[in-house]
Amino acid sequence: MKRILLIGVALLAIGLVGFFGVRKYTKSFSPEAVAETNVNGVSVKVTYSKPSKKGRLLFGREQDKALLPYGKVWRTGANEATLIELGSGLSIGGKPVKAGTYSLYSVPGQSTWKIILNSEVGQWGTEYNDGKDILNVDVPIRIRPKVQELFDIYFEEISGGVNMILSWDQTEALVPITK
Repeated sequence: MKRILLIGVALLAIGLVGFFGVRKYTKSFSPEAVAETNVNGVSVKVTYSKPSKKGRLLFGREQDKALLPYGKVWRTGANEATLIELGSGLSIGGKPVKAGTYSLYSVPGQSTWKIILNSEVGQWGTEYNDGKDILNVDVPIRIRPKVQELFDIYFEEISGGVNMILSWDQTEALVPITK
């Protein structure tokens, strides 16, 4: 009986070490990051992982072998689903959103991106369930003059709130968040 228990504990320990080892290994390619703001009464925190361009075609048509084809849902980062924590009384793209924590997904497009907030949290980023969407809004993009190697999220102050900027390669999606 002791032998079976010892073997079980050893297998569990090996499994845990393997799980955390793989997790640390994958995160070394796409480091974790936090973007945070508390400006104009807008309180937002985004927890995400930063993938790299690595010479790949990121945005484009599916037949062109783009990593993130136009019209397809993207986890807006790497690894686990990106989390966005919103303070109370906020609007995203003019649509009201309750305070709370949501998964952030996006759908890249040629001239606009669709921003999606999903009530399911804690899942791997590719496990998207559209039945749990609580917000779906189109936002404009702008072109960067230089290529940005690592995906980044940052904030710019605007009248009455902030723009959350999703920036990668030469594309930036501007997500207005207002009080």
